Amino acid sequence: MVPAVASAFIPGLGQLVNGESDKAAGVFVTALVCGAGVVAAIPLIGPIAGVVGGLTWIYGVADGFFTGRKR
Repeated sequence: MVPAVASAFIPGLGQLVNGESDKAAGVFVTALVCGAGVVAAIPLIGPIAGVVGGLTWIYGVADGFFTGRKR
């Protein structure tokens, strides 16, 4: 449960808590790049980046939860 909550606040932190540093870096960088695309409000890329960023956030929370339950 702790990794899921951690990942809800900072994408990738839950994976880092679970000891998966490579996955944590991937989730964090993806969320960071997508966030930058939304903030820049690029006409076509902004909405797509928002969707990808949201899906990345959901993936991070779910993965943190299910991987944390296995341990």
